[in-house]
Amino acid sequence: MAENLLRASGLYHVYESQAEEGNVVALRGLSIALQDGEAVAVFGPSGAGKSTLLKTLGGLMKPSAGVVRLGGEDVTRMAPEQLVRHRRATVSFIFQEGNLLPHLSARDNVMQPLRHAGVPYREALVRVEEILEYLGIADRAHALPEQLSGGEAQRTAIARALITRPRLILADEPTGSVDPVTARSIMDLFSRLHKEQDVAFLIVTHSEMVSDFADRSLELQDGRFIAQHGDDIELEDLAQTRELLLGGDGQLTLTPDLLAELGGAGRYEVRDLRRHRLTLSRVSDERDTHCAACNTPFDDDGVQCAKCGAVRG
Repeated sequence: MAENLLRASGLYHVYESQAEEGNVVALRGLSIALQDGEAVAVFGPSGAGKSTLLKTLGGLMKPSAGVVRLGGEDVTRMAPEQLVRHRRATVSFIFQEGNLLPHLSARDNVMQPLRHAGVPYREALVRVEEILEYLGIADRAHALPEQLSGGEAQRTAIARALITRPRLILADEPTGSVDPVTARSIMDLFSRLHKEQDVAFLIVTHSEMVSDFADRSLELQDGRFIAQHGDDIELEDLAQTRELLLGGDGQLTLTPDLLAELGGAGRYEVRDLRRHRLTLSRVSDERDTHCAACNTPFDDDGVQCAKCGAVRG
């Protein structure tokens, strides 16, 4: 079996804190695999651990436990100098704010990674001009970051990420700081890169638009993957045990895959109720056709009444 481009297993990351609440566990035993040329989105609420996951996978921070293999190499055991060289040859990052150097032009910002890699100036200049032309911002090459629009600045950041010809791009909310029109153009560009240059993407996001672009999406909650969507599902990526959230109002939230395994929405009987344990049994596969509250007909797959919001039995 071919080596994955990216494979992580048993990832934990703990932020130590002197606060009364104690340490914060950001990642809880995560596993994930990514193939060459694959696009994966990770989405979830703020505080779920998305940015921590991205930085850990890219070697920007070491996990408290677990292993990350990038391009077949264990980056969690690499010396700093070796890690920098390996990361430079394999992966690039795109952050929400772009992180462009304010005193350098767009062209010089894009050229920076090639300078660090020791690429001769003339060769670097040709490559920079080609990538700026490819991304449609060649006419903004000499503009400073403060003179660029949000979309131009993000395209410059994308050009800088691509200039080293990475196999993988790790992106943190790449459309989070731009307007919807610009966000759509960025995602169209990602799709083009994905198809034409076979670039692999792992994107953490709140955006459904980004999730739609991906081959599959992983839902992250409280440091664990709780659901996965797409055609090429990797069951090993999901936690061995599943966590559900029971709110103070008594509402129990089920993820779509668990709801499907349970048999869908319907009426369930409590067969066994003990402390820390609840067993449910479906009463009948017959579902109400009309709302019990207002007698409005339900849609075929509707869970809530379109008129009054009552939950279908």
